[in-house]
Amino acid sequence: MKKALCLILALVFVCSFAACGAESGKSVPVIGISQYGEHASLDNCREGFLAGLAEAGLVEGTDYTYDYQNAGFDDNIATQIAQNFSSKNVALMCAIATPAATACYAAAEDKDIPVVFTAITDPVQAHLDSGNITGTSDKLPVDAQLELIRALQPDAKTIGILYTTSEPNSVSAIAEYEEKAPAYGFTVEALGVTAQSEVTQGADTLIRKGVDCFSNLTDNNVVGVLPSILEKTNEAGIPVYGSEVEQVKLGCVACAGIDYFLLGKDTGAMAAKILRGEAKASEMEYKTISEYAYYTNSAALAQMQITVPDSIASTMQDAAA
Repeated sequence: MKKALCLILALVFVCSFAACGAESGKSVPVIGISQYGEHASLDNCREGFLAGLAEAGLVEGTDYTYDYQNAGFDDNIATQIAQNFSSKNVALMCAIATPAATACYAAAEDKDIPVVFTAITDPVQAHLDSGNITGTSDKLPVDAQLELIRALQPDAKTIGILYTTSEPNSVSAIAEYEEKAPAYGFTVEALGVTAQSEVTQGADTLIRKGVDCFSNLTDNNVVGVLPSILEKTNEAGIPVYGSEVEQVKLGCVACAGIDYFLLGKDTGAMAAKILRGEAKASEMEYKTISEYAYYTNSAALAQMQITVPDSIASTMQDAAA
């Protein structure tokens, strides 16, 4: 009887082990996440993306795994990351910021790997609006930003803007600023750079030209060295307006901007549908996030001796609190 019982237990153990082995051998889809560089807004996109997958009911390790890679604001590395994802035949690529998205799309196209992007201001300008690709756009609320600057600086005339000439997001945003600024009584002094190493020199140039303020875009090369820019503008007594809340937390005086964590969550929800086979990226139109909020940094405003008018004070959220 004891021998029989031991034999039964042994068989149960072997069968259980075999079942676990079969389960562990199950192929789990891999998501390749390519982030162009590391700064708070792009980090928020990535964290929001993963939260969006979880909110959609997908479980990491069971329904997917992910390979996160950071290009360090280097286009060549972004290309290498995308090609590596393609060679590994990942199930889906998530591209954070335009240079990462264009690299992933080029690498994925031959294998028809779906690409989901986020933090892309103008997908059409970047040629990311057709094919097996979709995602979320962080188009800047330029009118709201110009209204905010006018309210906080009634006498300002010239807005300085730094941008990367090779980044479609920024080129598109500059064109919109230049078109709309005159209606608010502003002229735009835009200065293009080709690399991050040129950004702080560009800030020096705009300061020497006597701009009344800076308005920051979501330009990755510029945002990546924002603390260095703020050091120079603070010394010169020139306010800098951000384009989203994380820039205001760093020391920009205010902004009209979107929430990048929520932007990432929407992207994760789109990716979940693709991974489940409920939709194809090629059939999903990209989504433009239009909701924005007003943020201020009370310490930065005080340093620049700017007072928020009572008429708009109730609409502002203090990011420095």
